[in-house]
Amino acid sequence: MRLLLVIKKENVDLEKQVNKLNNFLVLNQKIGIALTLLIFGSFTQIKAQDRVPFDQGKKYILADVAVVGKISFNNQTVITFAGLQKGQEITIPGEEISGAIKKLGKLGLFDEISFYVNKIQNDSIYLDLNLVELPKLNEVKFVGIKKNKTEGLIKDNSLTKGKVVNENLITTTKNYIESKYKKEGYYNTKVNITTIKDTSAVNQVNMLVTIDKGDKVKIQSIDFVGNDKLSDKTLRNAMKDTKQKNPLRILKASKFIQAKYKTDLEKVIAAYKEKGYRDARILSDSVTYNKNKNALAIKINVEEGNKYYFGNIKFLGNTVYSDQLLGRILGVKKGETYNGVLLEKRIADKSKPDGEDITNLYQNNGYLFSNINAVEVKTANDTIDFEIRVTEGPLAYFNKITVVGNDKTNDRVIYRELRTKPGDKYSKEELVRTIREIGQLGFFDPEAIDPKFKNVDSGAGTVDIEYNLVEKGSSQIELQGGYGGGGFIGTLGLSFNNFSARNLLNKEAYKPLPMGDGQKVSLRLQGSTYFQTYSVSFSEPWFGQKKPVQFSTSLSYSKQFLNNYVTQRVDKTKSFNILTLSVGLAKRLTVPDDFFVLSQSVSYQHYDLHNYNTGLFTFGNGTSRNLAYTIGLTRSNKGVNPIFPTYGSEFSISAKVTPPYSLLNGTDYATLGDKEEYKLKNTVDRSNTPDANGNTVKIGDYVDAAGNKVFSYQDAAADPALVDQKKFNWLEYYKIKFKADWYTKIYGKLVLRTLTEFGFLGAYNQDRGVVPFERFYVGGDGLANYSMDGRETIQLRGYPNNSLTPVNSAGEQIGATVYNKFSLEMRYPITLKSSASIYALTFLEAGSSYKDFKSYNPFALSRSAGAGLRVFMPAFGLLGIDFGYGFDALPGTSKPNGWETHFIIGQQF
Repeated sequence: MRLLLVIKKENVDLEKQVNKLNNFLVLNQKIGIALTLLIFGSFTQIKAQDRVPFDQGKKYILADVAVVGKISFNNQTVITFAGLQKGQEITIPGEEISGAIKKLGKLGLFDEISFYVNKIQNDSIYLDLNLVELPKLNEVKFVGIKKNKTEGLIKDNSLTKGKVVNENLITTTKNYIESKYKKEGYYNTKVNITTIKDTSAVNQVNMLVTIDKGDKVKIQSIDFVGNDKLSDKTLRNAMKDTKQKNPLRILKASKFIQAKYKTDLEKVIAAYKEKGYRDARILSDSVTYNKNKNALAIKINVEEGNKYYFGNIKFLGNTVYSDQLLGRILGVKKGETYNGVLLEKRIADKSKPDGEDITNLYQNNGYLFSNINAVEVKTANDTIDFEIRVTEGPLAYFNKITVVGNDKTNDRVIYRELRTKPGDKYSKEELVRTIREIGQLGFFDPEAIDPKFKNVDSGAGTVDIEYNLVEKGSSQIELQGGYGGGGFIGTLGLSFNNFSARNLLNKEAYKPLPMGDGQKVSLRLQGSTYFQTYSVSFSEPWFGQKKPVQFSTSLSYSKQFLNNYVTQRVDKTKSFNILTLSVGLAKRLTVPDDFFVLSQSVSYQHYDLHNYNTGLFTFGNGTSRNLAYTIGLTRSNKGVNPIFPTYGSEFSISAKVTPPYSLLNGTDYATLGDKEEYKLKNTVDRSNTPDANGNTVKIGDYVDAAGNKVFSYQDAAADPALVDQKKFNWLEYYKIKFKADWYTKIYGKLVLRTLTEFGFLGAYNQDRGVVPFERFYVGGDGLANYSMDGRETIQLRGYPNNSLTPVNSAGEQIGATVYNKFSLEMRYPITLKSSASIYALTFLEAGSSYKDFKSYNPFALSRSAGAGLRVFMPAFGLLGIDFGYGFDALPGTSKPNGWETHFIIGQQF
């Protein structure tokens, strides 16, 4: 007969709260009880009638421990975790056995742990360790919620196959789910978790989670008592996250969350402090649940106190900056209404890392260890005197700067963007700027950039900074499909945004391609039944590796066949080819500040037409050449997330110009049609058909505009194809564009984007005219599916693609030479995780395009409004959908355009 020494068994009551500390307290009680058990045995055999006094523990040499019971773990591993070794001296009863029980219990793997005496020989003892494993999870099912919600709950609670199922797992899962839905307003959520033995597997269970969310509990009313100076409405508005029911409110739902409610009570007091009521306090508050209405009623009893004013304000301890400078930044004057919130923000605005406050004034100039406090020194009647006590501390310098988390991107690509250099004076402004610059690279999750302060030493005046980064997918594959020009258009693009050209010959760097140097290589193919476009581009952001000078180059080739949009037949004997080459440099400036970038590029396009007679050009055979120089000035400080900027702006102005050929070649374009070589000749055999004058017209005869034969070239009409071929042999134009883009945080995460654009295409020589290339096409989603003639597609949602573009007398679009556009877009992020960035938007837009500057009217605009959604995922790129309503009629119609749906499709790996 084996003698039981001690046993530990898990409580199987699944509804009972589990706590590790309680487990150990219970365990100690069990050990104490177990040590009262009788130990039977002698040196040679165990006899039931022999007793070992409990208060006289006897020492033995542990000869062996045998693990019994069905377990999936290695026996020796279990014994090792128990802390028992052969040959060690143990006391029976004693701490060794109870200690082993505790260690095994902490693992949370066993339902029952018990030791038995197997036998005793002389001073050696043999023990049996009996273990009963806790069951493991096979699968989990949820009842009461939508299927797409289960994945998140499984992930958040780690309910994976093979997970040990114990009381703690069940209780924490239940508490988590109830808490999650309470935060969403389902205050009566009930969760029941049961486990069912899986008969198809050994020691496994299936978990059934039943969730009853009930109805959302909203706040029926928020009432205040004791407020005379501030109205209920003002105080309710101060509560940012606790709102009573209002069907007109869209962005902030009515729900009760205890933690946010407590914070909102503090904001009620802050609202009083902003109005001068320094002594305002909340005497009591109550939250009452009405079961019949399933709603809460909140009642808050306040005491307002007296209104105060600022008195004398004195600065103490400041030696670096004068009282006058600090006073201007503080912006508070004697006699003004006391505003505790404003005073706190002017000293240290915690809501704005780059705010204009006194703390940042010091922190941006090396005083990391500075400390500024406002202290009330005197209160007389309704006036409060303050001392602003400044502890400047020693100057601090950056010491060691490190970067971690860049698994793909090479260190030098990141370090060259850092504004915090070892040995430089500490600057919070440069720290914030560095975070922006790293985020703008596009290689890291901007929401996860975390600069950690290490080894902060006020004695030495040094601080180490460690930038913690999280890599994200930066290379993209673009897959687009759309209908345009009378047929389906498909696009395939590959973009490697963190490429490494120097490792092209390094076989070990191919994973699957050499990456990590911040270069960009793009390959793009567009095609349909009637056109193909092939393009390749390369850019190096630090050309020469010493200064932020971006080098870029691109090459593309397009071939278009004449397509009959009505019959959908393609005539491959009539074609139009374009070859494009461009090279550019963009340099980051230091004046006026280093947010400015000066860009310059030279581009060449060769247009080759073969029997391509359409309304787009007046000539069907010949060539045109476009050699242009583009210069642009841009200032961009928007940040920090390039997918969802929350602050800053981007302004850009550019000019694209060609050489003034008409000033150099001596050609008189006004009289070009009077010259013999540009006169109209008959090209059709009409020898059997006399003209209106009875003359026989042969091929090559001069004719007038009506096709009648003339006997002198002076009387012949000018051939518009030959004239335009000469005019546009080398394109001559200038193109000016301006764009202003602002991002303003309105409230919380709500961001307003304000955009305005303007473009103008002009000619040096009015006799030569504005070229039919490089024009603006307004309306629609703004996606440039294909571009034969250098056109720019301008987005204006709520209208069909290119529908707001001028047309000629035949109704054919000829492109605009002037356009302007205005846009307001309200954005709200749903999630900005690295795995998926999703935000919703609403927009108001207005814009138009014009044939020439004479017809330009900045107030004659086509207006629209709508809403949309954007999703950016590393695996799929940017996806978007917009629903826009056009309030104005399209050219040639009289009714509002109405609703349009616009899609953006892309993919990334």
